[in-house]
Amino acid sequence: MDTTSFGKHISQQFNEELEAVRSQVLAMGGLVEQQLDRACQAFFDCDGKLAEEVIRSDYKVNALEVEIDEECSQIIARRHPAAVDLRMIITVIKIITDLERIGDEGEKVAKMALELSEEGVFGVGTQPSGIEHLSNLAKRMVHDALDAFARMDVEAAIKAARQDKKIDKEYNLLLRQLATFMMEDPRTITAVLDIIWAARAIERIGDHAKNICEYVIYLVHGRDVRHITLEQAVAKLNDQVE
Repeated sequence: MDTTSFGKHISQQFNEELEAVRSQVLAMGGLVEQQLDRACQAFFDCDGKLAEEVIRSDYKVNALEVEIDEECSQIIARRHPAAVDLRMIITVIKIITDLERIGDEGEKVAKMALELSEEGVFGVGTQPSGIEHLSNLAKRMVHDALDAFARMDVEAAIKAARQDKKIDKEYNLLLRQLATFMMEDPRTITAVLDIIWAARAIERIGDHAKNICEYVIYLVHGRDVRHITLEQAVAKLNDQVE
């Protein structure tokens, strides 16, 4: 959808407020992506120092959520937005909530990285390969979901949302692989459990990214597609277009 269809009001200041809050969301998204990438790097490198830096930096994501939420509240109070403008504000509030939760899941990955670095069971390059593939899928999905929001592109949002099934499949495959590790060498149980917790956090990141994709659809078409399958959502949108 063409972003120029948003924010065309008599008040130039209102235009600027809407664009500013949208830009803030994308800035928050960029920070969350950076945090997630650093958390995963700390995990794969068993880098306790980097993990601690990620954990200490989580407050930045939380602060941005509070700041953007407050700005949205002020816009509602001052401007009484309606129709598509109101949807924009609602979408922003929902997206920053999921971004904050993605940040929390990234912090969990960093905490597990810290545990692994202290245990010394797995070194660099010795962890199951599935965990890195899983993290790459999740990071890509978060990026694509934010890109769909930036461009208000429903097709891109649907395409990104479909990646959640791949993440779930990869997660289940990884769990079976990790179970084999523990059975073959019980001494790895504690460390493998840390990897399982990290994998669970990464799988949840995919769920939050899917939520962002669904908010993009709501923003553009005004249709709530939560709690239904993607196929049902696409059918709803097709009916609306027809």
